[in-house]
Amino acid sequence: MDRRLLLGAAAGLLAAPAALRAQAFPKITIGMSGWTGFAPLTLAEQAGLFRANGLDVETRFVPQRERNLALVGGALNCVVTTVDTMILWASAAPLVQVLVLDRSRGGDGIAVRPAINAWADLRGKTIAVDGAGTTPYFVLAYMMRENGMSIRDVTAATLAPQPAAQAFVAGQFDGCSTYEPYLSQVRAMGADRGKILATTLDHPCVVDTLAFQPAFIQANPEAVRRVVKTWWDALAMIAREPDRSNEIMGRRVNQTAAQFAASAQYIEWLDQAKNRDYVANGLPQFMQKAHTVQRETGVVRQDVNLGALLNTTFLA
Repeated sequence: MDRRLLLGAAAGLLAAPAALRAQAFPKITIGMSGWTGFAPLTLAEQAGLFRANGLDVETRFVPQRERNLALVGGALNCVVTTVDTMILWASAAPLVQVLVLDRSRGGDGIAVRPAINAWADLRGKTIAVDGAGTTPYFVLAYMMRENGMSIRDVTAATLAPQPAAQAFVAGQFDGCSTYEPYLSQVRAMGADRGKILATTLDHPCVVDTLAFQPAFIQANPEAVRRVVKTWWDALAMIAREPDRSNEIMGRRVNQTAAQFAASAQYIEWLDQAKNRDYVANGLPQFMQKAHTVQRETGVVRQDVNLGALLNTTFLA
């Protein structure tokens, strides 16, 4: 081959776009929802941050109850959800959390009627809450356990988070377990009609993580490392360009930048330093408590190996 052609080919390879270089790794499809805590993954995809790190990543909205099935079936190779749900899924299929995305800071809570002033007052009352195995159900069970009670002390009326809040605001039920933005409907209804008994500011129990199956991690450790790095990059972009970032993240869930920023005040995204601190000083203990709640409520019917459910090596 002509020397000039060889030089040109070499130069072309060096200048190859990230899209071409990404072919060294498998395409990664992340199953998620429109929850504010997951939004930096949308930013990473739509602002080209995954691509800049040599990855071909698609984020796909998949209902929570279907995400683990899609993972096991091969339609997804990465999922994000709450720790309590990770424990539930891991009871049926191998799963490994590699990154903490966010913690709820008032974004989830229990609303009650004005006459209910303490947890003991809930005994015998009817609470609108999503079904067993969902995060609102876990939040109610967790908070009641933290206050010396059991979810069996109340009657659960099964409603998804939005209709649960709407029914409560309309005057139905003694309380509800829900999350933002629906919890703000209760905040706005007036103290004479309802109030917030507790949120995740009082009882931090909603933590979201990102997980792969162990076989994927074993086969693609560098790809996993780059996914984690891209999360750091997304948080850095939010700090550097908040207006643009909020616009991109909000557009995905039909919110304006201002509306998205308002919803973000109730969660905390965890950067690299916070991840390192939390996995060393908090997450293992919380996972144990979450496991206990899931077992006591019968949501999880066999013990889960929590050690195998967490891999912190990609946080370095």
